[in-house]
Amino acid sequence: MDTALLAKTAAALVAPGKGLLAADESAGTCAKRFAVAGVADTEEMRRTYREMLFTTPVMKSTISGVILHDETLRQKHSNGTPFADYLNSIGVIPGIKVDGGTRDMAGAPGEIISDGLDGLQKRMKEYFALGARFAKWRAVITIGDGIPTSRCIWANAHALARYAAICQEAGIVPVVEPEVLLDGDYDIDTSFNVTEAVLRTLIGQMADNKVSIEHTILKASMVISGKDGKNRANQAEVGKRTVECLKRTVPGAMPGIVFLSGGQSDIDSAAHLNEMNKLSGNPWPLTFSYSRALHFSALKVWQGKKENYKAAQAAFAHRCKMNSLASKGKWTLAAEQ
Repeated sequence: MDTALLAKTAAALVAPGKGLLAADESAGTCAKRFAVAGVADTEEMRRTYREMLFTTPVMKSTISGVILHDETLRQKHSNGTPFADYLNSIGVIPGIKVDGGTRDMAGAPGEIISDGLDGLQKRMKEYFALGARFAKWRAVITIGDGIPTSRCIWANAHALARYAAICQEAGIVPVVEPEVLLDGDYDIDTSFNVTEAVLRTLIGQMADNKVSIEHTILKASMVISGKDGKNRANQAEVGKRTVECLKRTVPGAMPGIVFLSGGQSDIDSAAHLNEMNKLSGNPWPLTFSYSRALHFSALKVWQGKKENYKAAQAAFAHRCKMNSLASKGKWTLAAEQ
């Protein structure tokens, strides 16, 4: 394990004022989002869209790394440069999504588990050769009637830990993402309790599987009311409860924590992150790893049309700047205007 390389990569991923761009949408997710924006879902259109994002000038100052889909890692800039090489040239670290998506968990109605461990060691060697220096694996936890069960939490945490160990062996920093879905009408206390249980189990599994916490990044869900809940917690409470939960469960030795937006609005995603960073005494950098909350607005402006290219880049740049401010506790609603 190249600890020097892992430490360098991990530190760069959570550099002050920067966060991760999640551009790892599967073909299915891309098709849905492109349909909403009226964009034809072809490989070339997906390539062009990613190039539009990657060539936005503000990337250099606000984005530390990009999580890519396998397809995108193998694609090239229109000038013939592989995307991984182009990103490196502007000081942005290429990353790769490696889980194989989710499936129903046997004997666990309403619960799911992620695939992708088979052959992962071989794939990691290839991804390293293609230029990836960090990876991401997403596990999914659903809150509902009687779920999540401890069995589901353990199985997903175990898979995340095995993936992380394989990453580090290959010189690739693992980003571990145990997403607690926003779907449901649960309150913030339920969110807190489930998130705490998930993180405690994950950290334990990482220790059991000899994963170096010092060379791992956590991609966490925020502690937040379900999207269909009544009397949903305000932004300040979300920030406070999220940090409280993390302090109970995540060692200070972890280089940093990034957050998923999970279907939150652009404004809420920035505001909640900002509230966390306004608090003093956080033992790790707290920043963003957003997909929809960073670039869906740009997709809707672009609509697959050349004449909208610059306007779409401006929309993306605005979201990058807003979330960069939030990662420093300096975002304001007025700045959104």
